[in-house]
Amino acid sequence: MAVAEKAGELEKIADEVRQCCRCGLGSERTNAVPGEGNPDARIMFVGEAPGADEDAQGRPFVGRAGHLLDKIIAACGLKRSDVFIGNILKCRPPGNRDPRADEIISCLPYLQRQIEIIEPEILVALGAHAARTLLNSTKSIGQLRGQFHEYYTGIGRPAIKLMATYHTAYLLRNYSPENRRRVWEDMKKVLAELGLPIPQ
Repeated sequence: MAVAEKAGELEKIADEVRQCCRCGLGSERTNAVPGEGNPDARIMFVGEAPGADEDAQGRPFVGRAGHLLDKIIAACGLKRSDVFIGNILKCRPPGNRDPRADEIISCLPYLQRQIEIIEPEILVALGAHAARTLLNSTKSIGQLRGQFHEYYTGIGRPAIKLMATYHTAYLLRNYSPENRRRVWEDMKKVLAELGLPIPQ
């Protein structure tokens, strides 16, 4: 699919998301947050759900956790416009509570379609909720991170490599050199897998 065609398909999904009321979150949001970025991205970051800043602006990862993600992307020698950033849920849960199972079931098809259109070479799942949902796993983020897993978009389609790592909001809450190093180790594996230079 040509990049312009991918962009058009992603915009159609974004329009659907903005009108969506499949679950109760649709009636409580200020703005839906469909996701944004390069329609032909090699790396796609997937978080859990929008927070207050994202709900206010309709854009993913624009609060403190988003600024830290921008720094991580820049440390990889990339720009935000090089990647695609989305979430499992497209609307903010009240009080930033954890996503409920029914909300994930209602919302996940949007993300699955985005992944199928973009066809990233690597998915980076930020945090336990994103990793567990995409991998259909109950393991902790500590057990899942640091190694490549396989994500399947459908029968007969090749697997997409998935790297799970800590969510940037978790890094802000539990800021330590050790946690920072773990995330950087995970991202270095992503860059190596893509054949991209690893900044020192």
